Amino acid sequence: MVKAAQKAARTSVWLEGKTRRGGRGGGQPSGLDRERITEVTVRLLDSEGLDRFSMRRLAAELNVTAMSVYWYVDTKDDLLELALDAVFGGLDLPDPDADEDWRDQLRTLARAYRALLVRHPWLSPLVGRYLNIGPNNMAFVRVMQRVIRKAALPVHGITGAISAVFQFVYGYGTIEGHFFARVADAGMSPDEYFRHSLSTVTLAPDAAEVIQESTEIMEARGGDTVEEMMERDFEFALELLLAGIEAMVERGRNRP
Repeated sequence: MVKAAQKAARTSVWLEGKTRRGGRGGGQPSGLDRERITEVTVRLLDSEGLDRFSMRRLAAELNVTAMSVYWYVDTKDDLLELALDAVFGGLDLPDPDADEDWRDQLRTLARAYRALLVRHPWLSPLVGRYLNIGPNNMAFVRVMQRVIRKAALPVHGITGAISAVFQFVYGYGTIEGHFFARVADAGMSPDEYFRHSLSTVTLAPDAAEVIQESTEIMEARGGDTVEEMMERDFEFALELLLAGIEAMVERGRNRP
C-alpha cells in the first residue's frame, strides 16, 4: 500500500531536484551524460516503440550496464519524462511578439504539433502520463497561450480555445501516427495498406454497409493518396476551429 501511494504521488523529474544529476564522481561510468542517454532513448522509442523500451535495452544500445544508466536517472519514468521534453525542443515556435496574424501563428503551432505526434508515435501516451513541465514543453505552452491571446477572446475563453485546437490536433496526430506505425509493421505503403484495409472491411456485412454509405463523402473529399486525404481533412478541420474562435470573438464584440 505504501509503495502504491508513493508511486501515485510522483510529481515530476523537474520538481524533485534531479535535473542537475549526472556530474562525474566516484564510480560513475565514463563516456555518458544525461543528454546522451536521453538522445539514445528517443532514438530507441522512435525505432522500436514504447512497449519494447526498457532500461536494459537502453543500456545495451549504450554498451554499458543497466546500473550505469541509474547514475543519471533514478527511474524509467524519469527518463521517459526527459525524452518527452526533449522532442518538444525540436518544435520551431513562432514569435508571438512578431507582427503576424494570430491565425497564421496558430496554424504553424497546430501543424508543428501534429508533425511531432506523427513523427514520434510513443509521444501521445506519455503526454497524459506526466505533468509536462520541462523547459521545452513550457516554452510551447507559453507561445500557445500568447498566440491565442492575440485573438482578443475574453480571458475565460482562452483555455477553451486552446483545448478545442490542440486536443483536436492531439487526437488527429495520435491516430495518424498509429496508422503509419501499422503501415510500417505491415511492410506496405500507406496507399497499399489503405486499399487492403478497405477491401478486407467490406467482407463484413455490417462494415460493408457503412463503407458504401461513406463512399460518396470520401470521393468528395478528394486526394489521390492517403497523405493527401489526411492533409485535406486536417486543414479543413483546423479552419473550422479557427472560424469558431473568430465567431466567438465577434459575438463578444456585438454584445451590449
